Amino acid sequence: MDKKLELVLITLMSLLVINVLWQVLSRYILSSPSSFTDELAGYLLIWVGVLGAAYVAGQKQHLAIDLLIQKSSVKNQKRLNIFINICIALFALFVMIIGGSWLVITRFQFNVSSAALHLPLGYVYLIMPVSGLLILYYSILFIIKPEGGTN
Repeated sequence: MDKKLELVLITLMSLLVINVLWQVLSRYILSSPSSFTDELAGYLLIWVGVLGAAYVAGQKQHLAIDLLIQKSSVKNQKRLNIFINICIALFALFVMIIGGSWLVITRFQFNVSSAALHLPLGYVYLIMPVSGLLILYYSILFIIKPEGGTN
């Protein structure tokens, strides 16, 4: 799953770079700015950022303050890691999966579309519950197999 997630992130980032290059080219060289590139860049950035957070969570490379863990005994380190992963799992469940799903559903129900692309915003926000599911999966995996990773 990690390799597929890497491939998706590489693809999204490549699209973002191409989109921004086209934006600069069309604005400053062709003197005819493209109408959709600003909006698309923002949406791609959302997807790269949120999906990237799920990826780094799975690699155990996410931002963390681990001073307390470093100063604890090995037994307490294991307990703290379980507690931390439970907190991450609860956040992913309640905020990203449940909250993100509500956001997606309501955007589709109210037919909210983007201004330039006329894209239903439910598709843009769909990345929240998807990333939440990935983070929840990784958190549960790290609770079950604390020493093992996904590498």
